[in-house]
Amino acid sequence: MGQLNVQPLLFGGDINVYSVARAFHEAYDIKSICYGKYPSGPAYQSDIIDYRPCLQNEQEEAFLKNVQTVAQEHADRTVLVIACGDSYVKLASKLKGEFPANVIAPYVSIDQIEMLTHKERFYELCEHHGISYPSTLVHHPTTGYDFEVPFSPPFVCKPSNGVAYWEHPFEGNEKVFFCETKEELCKVLKKVYSAGYDDSMIIQECIPGDDSHMRVLTNYSSSDGTVKMMCLGHVLLEEHTPHGIGNHAVIITEENEALCKTFQSLLEELNFCGFSNFDIKYDARDGKYKVFEINCRQGRSNFYVTGAGQNIATYLVRDLVCKEDLPFTMSKQKSLWYVVPKQVMFDYIVPEYHAEMKALLHEKKAVNPLFYKKDKGILRLLRLVKNQIGHIKKYKIYYDKKR
Repeated sequence: MGQLNVQPLLFGGDINVYSVARAFHEAYDIKSICYGKYPSGPAYQSDIIDYRPCLQNEQEEAFLKNVQTVAQEHADRTVLVIACGDSYVKLASKLKGEFPANVIAPYVSIDQIEMLTHKERFYELCEHHGISYPSTLVHHPTTGYDFEVPFSPPFVCKPSNGVAYWEHPFEGNEKVFFCETKEELCKVLKKVYSAGYDDSMIIQECIPGDDSHMRVLTNYSSSDGTVKMMCLGHVLLEEHTPHGIGNHAVIITEENEALCKTFQSLLEELNFCGFSNFDIKYDARDGKYKVFEINCRQGRSNFYVTGAGQNIATYLVRDLVCKEDLPFTMSKQKSLWYVVPKQVMFDYIVPEYHAEMKALLHEKKAVNPLFYKKDKGILRLLRLVKNQIGHIKKYKIYYDKKR
């Protein structure tokens, strides 16, 4: 595809950012501008990204200034603001009314985003729409610790409000807590509330099954609220470090029209616009797919969609810039996405998927989004190789101890 008069402006610095930037570069040969907090990560020192460190990036004043700066630098272009983290999504939604006229921020209202990303309210929405989710107990700071949990341990404990949770750091603040007993659960709740977090905590039944029971569903809804693209990924392996728990490491795309249609109905009833991403787990006990959360953005693993033939950058450009009436597409193309060494894939993924993985690798229908032949920066490449080697050690530490 040829060059367009568009300037992608990304916020973040992780795999999510790099994947979006690569999608734009592959489709349109465009170099993205990116504001991240630190001079590090896969987007830093990339040849396809103008990376600009800004420590205050998650503060309203700095965020708005960065958008205004790029809009002025590229006054003759349409600037697409793309948030690659929950805090940036909220900032883009809240401040989009103050953006310059040549800026487009494809996000719904801040009220809708806060409703959807707050897990307590999201589960209420699922209940109303008949969407399955894990057995759940909501705990508030005022509840105290003399309460009954209506399901058996182990318990999964996580914040309803992820953005607020990370604003109150404490020693041992993990993304998700796994508690073997009620006593252990209460200790976690006390530590979280003592750190200053004052929203609710979600306590859930731990659905049995290894990483290969997980699914990820990525969607794009056009500016009129109609779902235009859905791509389901079968997660085969996740990360298992305390802060990375739940991050996808290996995905194979798959088809499940009935599951996709359930979430299509939800999104269209909400009149949602932009990218959305659902984390789901298959429960073999009752044969149901149970949703954990929604992200009001493309997920960290979004390049599995681009790798399956649905380049995510083209949906933004064709819908918001070219004003095309996009057809509905439910991805059917098989593809393997991975961000860990092949050794890790075959060591930690259950053997029943190895043959399909090998076939996709052999057929060149596999991609690690971080290694892009048109991005030749040697310092970045050396950091990536070091990071890949580090995965081998991390899985030996954090995954092996669970076996």
